[in-house]
Amino acid sequence: MNKHKLPEQGHPLLIILSGPSGVGKDAVVSRMRSLGKPFRIAVTATTRLRRSHETDGIDYYFRDKAAFQKMLIDKEFLEWAEVYGNLYGTPRSQIKKALESGIDVVVKTDVQGAFSIRKIVEEAVFIFLAPPNMEELSQRLKQRMTESPDALRLRLKTAESEMKEADKFDHIVVNYEGKLDDAVVEIEKIAASEHKRMPKRRVQL
Repeated sequence: MNKHKLPEQGHPLLIILSGPSGVGKDAVVSRMRSLGKPFRIAVTATTRLRRSHETDGIDYYFRDKAAFQKMLIDKEFLEWAEVYGNLYGTPRSQIKKALESGIDVVVKTDVQGAFSIRKIVEEAVFIFLAPPNMEELSQRLKQRMTESPDALRLRLKTAESEMKEADKFDHIVVNYEGKLDDAVVEIEKIAASEHKRMPKRRVQL
């Protein structure tokens, strides 16, 4: 039997992991993947440039604008948005295939994307990944060194407004510096509790 299937827990979950830029969404899902956790990590398509440590098809599907626009025309996305001048979209097919196989799926997206998905899939579980405080989030973004000073200021301003939306999510997980595994464990606990609370929850895409 596929160890990733959870037949005894009812229908699989669609878990939406969101939070402000720099909070560590990519790091959390990468850690979940490396630890072999029983979740399918949905891969987001984006038009932004690939960073040196990223791999196409694993971290993101890196596409030029023409290819992304074709995916839009073909209605391949569950949701999509323009974020800081780049396009991001969540391909629907990979999520549907995993759910039909009985596998819990994790979709990472920004706050805007999470709210868009909520309008479409009310049965999803929404988790807000938060920093311990804004000072630490600022340091993480500065250490990343991928933005100009103006872009950094914009991200921090946006993050402050996004933090105010945290209470609109089903759960909040704090991602403490150096404690990535703790965040992964918290997400696992949430998934387990949601399976028990809503065993007959069926996600409709």
